[in-house]
Amino acid sequence: MNILVTGAAGFIGMHLSERLIALGHTVHGIDSLNSYYDPALKQARLARLTGLPGFSFAQRDVADPATMELIRDGGFDVVVHLAAQAGVRYSIDAPLAYNAANLSGFTHVLEGCRHGKVGHLIFASSSSVYGGNRKLPFQETDATEHPVSFYAATKKANEAMAHSYAHLYGLPVTGLRFFTVYGPWGRPDMAYYKFAQKIMAGESIDVYNHGHMRRDFTYIDEIIAGIVGLLDKPARPDPAFDVLAPRNGSSWAPYRILNIGGSNPAQLSEFIALLEKHLGREADKRYLPMQAGDVEETAADTSALESVVGPIPRTRLDEGLARFVAWFKDYHGV
Repeated sequence: MNILVTGAAGFIGMHLSERLIALGHTVHGIDSLNSYYDPALKQARLARLTGLPGFSFAQRDVADPATMELIRDGGFDVVVHLAAQAGVRYSIDAPLAYNAANLSGFTHVLEGCRHGKVGHLIFASSSSVYGGNRKLPFQETDATEHPVSFYAATKKANEAMAHSYAHLYGLPVTGLRFFTVYGPWGRPDMAYYKFAQKIMAGESIDVYNHGHMRRDFTYIDEIIAGIVGLLDKPARPDPAFDVLAPRNGSSWAPYRILNIGGSNPAQLSEFIALLEKHLGREADKRYLPMQAGDVEETAADTSALESVVGPIPRTRLDEGLARFVAWFKDYHGV
């Protein structure tokens, strides 16, 4: 297949591109290489891909309308859209960045796919769309009308925008709600990465909601397995969809939403303890109240995804953190 990966120098984008190339696909990657976090890490990820057979790259911002032309003229069988302005907390301080990347940028991707007659668009949504929902585990059919951050609101908007293109133009679209992805080459703005940096530097870590948080941590390999399994399985109209009793997550159009998570939530205190074990240092913890835009617990029901791609091999949290720490120490020379 000829596949476009947006955000190819990102955490998930790099791992996905490596896997796709190993499987014999042709991969074209784009990334803005912006400075939301250290561009040197993005360049280091990109260096792992550069020179691999079947890989090409262009520095391109999806917020640039020229992205539409690149997709339209690329002859892509599949587009995996991972580029976005990430981060719940940053969206409180810089909402316009999310408007540009997540709303305008996604419109450019949709238009490019429409005119380029792309066979399958897979895009990154987020578990954040579940917002104020307290029913666990989260299912794709749950209501998602109450986002608690602007980041979540843009991802919810992406799902609605994608549905309109599936309906109007027959574009097969799959949206994936990612649940707290971690692993080697991860994002420095994520809590686990920040914890590791501060612990190794002898600085205190901020533990919000006094540590009473649970997250469905998802190791990177599980995410990649899910995406790869969906490549040749484009969304199709749901024959069981009832317009008189519509369900979230599916449609009369070629559109679907799927959770992709570890399905085994862990207490934040357990997560920190495992991180301390593998780093070989104890954290100085500063306990704080709940932070604006955050939620207390996430948990993914992934049965819908696995009904399409089959069982996804799981990585135990202890093992996944051991792999992250090994990479972290090597990359940072500690």
